[in-house]
Amino acid sequence: MSKKKFTTLEASKRLMNSMAIAIDNMIEEVKKPVDQEITGSARKAELQSIKQTAVDAKELIIERQRLEQMIKDLETKGGIEEAKDYGGGFAERFSK
Repeated sequence: MSKKKFTTLEASKRLMNSMAIAIDNMIEEVKKPVDQEITGSARKAELQSIKQTAVDAKELIIERQRLEQMIKDLETKGGIEEAKDYGGGFAERFSK
């Protein structure tokens, strides 16, 4: 039995799939309603947690987009251009 050889391309694809699952989980967390029974600082903390989860999900989407571009480069060019900027896509424009 030979161990499967590690490749950046295959690892990147696996990471993309894992990131999609993480993003979906974060979206589900953001969708959950805030408990109407809590008030004051506890409510504020819960709302802040929801906001942070949304920001984290947005950042993960941007990073996933960059990884997607890197994968395209690996598949088409067989490598990654060192000076390539992976941040100029759709998600990046809406990140600010």
